Order: sequence, then structure tokens, then C-alpha cells
Amino acid sequence: MFTGLISDVGTLLSVEPRGDLRRLKVASHYPHDSLVLGASVAHNGVCMTLVGFGPRAEADGYITWHEVDAAAETLAVTTASSWAQGDRINLERALRVGDELGGHMVSGHVDGVAEIVSRRDFDNMAHFEIEAPKNLAKFIAEKGSVALDGASLTVNKVEKTRFTILLIPHTLEMTNWGGRRAGDRINIEVDTMARYAARLVEAASE
Repeated sequence: MFTGLISDVGTLLSVEPRGDLRRLKVASHYPHDSLVLGASVAHNGVCMTLVGFGPRAEADGYITWHEVDAAAETLAVTTASSWAQGDRINLERALRVGDELGGHMVSGHVDGVAEIVSRRDFDNMAHFEIEAPKNLAKFIAEKGSVALDGASLTVNKVEKTRFTILLIPHTLEMTNWGGRRAGDRINIEVDTMARYAARLVEAASE
């Protein structure tokens, strides 16, 4: 499980096709001796398993590299199929027992791909309008939570399949959202509680 609070922004170093898989190598600021093979790390909201890691010698600010495999299903239902060398990736390590839960409960199992319709900047903040997949729109509510590229964000307004979010300067600086533009495709995971609430409503009407 994750919280949707991005703990680092890495850079994709390479993408290596391996049959139906793609081996992704990412540079990060995580100390390499704090990583463990088999550990879960969310990449733009996608939970992936560490299959390799080590210290990084290059003087580019990053101190570690790690590798993960994107499976065929991941490539089919998330934005991972379009990731390319040089992309900045939101990273979050799995929640540990006793950690503070500051965002909302995020599984790392992406529900689909949304698209940024517009971006408007003001007072060092950014207002985004997002187009959600039609089958997910019913789970998105005003003042509710949604994970977009792994970041836990609050929904401002909802109209049919579109909703808006407002990002403060800290979020724009500490995630890859500072570089997001209209037309970008993003991973979306709806709030688990919203999913259960919608199912209860459906069950009550059956």
C-alpha cells in the first residue's frame, strides 16, 4: 500500500524490451543501502517490484539506480508503454507499519489512463482540468481524493467525465506535475472508499 505522497522524482535512464516485458532503469535519490530486492515502489502510481539496484557514480545529483520490470498487463492499462529515456517519474516506496498516513490509501493498481485537458497557472499554482475514463467518472466526487500519476490529490469540481484539481507550489516542485501540460496522459487510481460506496448504492438498487 501507498499514501500518494511522492517521496522522490527519478529519471528514467533506459527502457529495455525483454519479450513481453520492459526492463526499466531509474535514477533516484534513495540511498542504495536502504533498498531491498523484491520491495515495492510506485512509479507514476504503478506498483512495481525492484529486481536490481546499486549506487550511482555520475555527478548528476542522483545517488542510486534501480530496475523494475513492466509486465504486459501494466503496459496495456497504464502510461508505462509510452515512457522513454529522460522522463521524470514520481516515486513512492511502500507504506510500512507505523508510518504516518498523510495522503489517502493508494494500492498502486492503476485503474486507467486520464488526459489533461487544460492547465492554467496563477500565483505559482496550477489549475488542471482532467478528462477521466467514462467507466471511472462515477467514482470521482468533489472534495474527494484521487491518485494521479501516484500523487494523492483533492478533486475541486466535477462535471460529467471531467474534473479539476489545484496544485500548490510545493506539489509542483516536489513531483513531476510541474512539467505537465494539456494533452499529457496520466495514470489514475480512484479512491477505494469511493469504489465501495458506489457498489453499495448499486447493490441497494438491485
